[in-house]
Amino acid sequence: MDASTRQQEPKTGSTAAAALVARRLAVVTVTYNSASVLSGLLDSLNAGLEGVEQYEVIVVDNDSHDHSVDLALAHPIGARIIQTGRNAGYAAAINAATATIDPSADLLVLNPDIRLQRGCIASLYAGLHSTGVAVPQVRGEDGGISRSIRREPSLVTAWSEALLGGTLAARLGLGEIVDGAAVYREGGPIEWATGAILLVSAEAREKVGEWDESFFLYSEEVDYLRRVRAADLEVLYVPQALAVHIGGDYHSSPFLTALMTVNRIKYYRRHHNAAASALFRLGVIVGEGMRLAVGLGHRSAFRAAVGLSDGLHGDLKQPSGVQ
Repeated sequence: MDASTRQQEPKTGSTAAAALVARRLAVVTVTYNSASVLSGLLDSLNAGLEGVEQYEVIVVDNDSHDHSVDLALAHPIGARIIQTGRNAGYAAAINAATATIDPSADLLVLNPDIRLQRGCIASLYAGLHSTGVAVPQVRGEDGGISRSIRREPSLVTAWSEALLGGTLAARLGLGEIVDGAAVYREGGPIEWATGAILLVSAEAREKVGEWDESFFLYSEEVDYLRRVRAADLEVLYVPQALAVHIGGDYHSSPFLTALMTVNRIKYYRRHHNAAASALFRLGVIVGEGMRLAVGLGHRSAFRAAVGLSDGLHGDLKQPSGVQ
């Protein structure tokens, strides 16, 4: 058997109850100078994929200058490596992987700083019921539940966050971040979730198609999950499935903060008329402008929203391939 495809032995006892009907799963992670976090992800796959009968691990490398590729090649998980030869962006790297896998395979997209907990993906499958997209409960390194569920961007979310701040807007149910405890406890259909870990069914892949490569990094998952819902498929939050997310770089990178801001506005503009888009952008500008003294990130976001250079992503030096 090919080293990159793992066929698990039949399980007994309690594990047998979680064993899945034979399905093909492609596990894809995108790296860009990700050596500091990649081994931890790969180490977690055996436990996280427990109960999954057949899977292939694919590492797509966006021209890393560290030893990400060497780590992936040496790891006993037996990953298949795709080297794009350029810093192609997150969506383009995912597309490079999906172009090489069977259309009947489900897709698990993972950031390299994700750590799967035991049985995570079997639990996602149990919640997925074969169609749509499923996401797990994501926790931080401190064990706290990450508020990873989001509402579709709107004028209400933009202006609530601008005038009230993101934390208060979330608590009042007005912001893009969903803060209500019930959904994180009980799960169910959601609009979208941060894209650090997504289980995409083969049916969703067929109906939705490729990821939009015009979003170099950030908002690509918002766009993809909108198209999932438009295809009459569900995006499900499954709290029984657990993963740990170490965290993204945009918090400490003014450039990535600017890119996130640009793509947020660009995404909204694609789906709304000019007047609504102008009001959405103004809300972002007002919110960031009110917080200029808070930190460099807000100043970068403000300048990006005012200038709104759609070509911003072209020079991005993706720090670690994580969101």
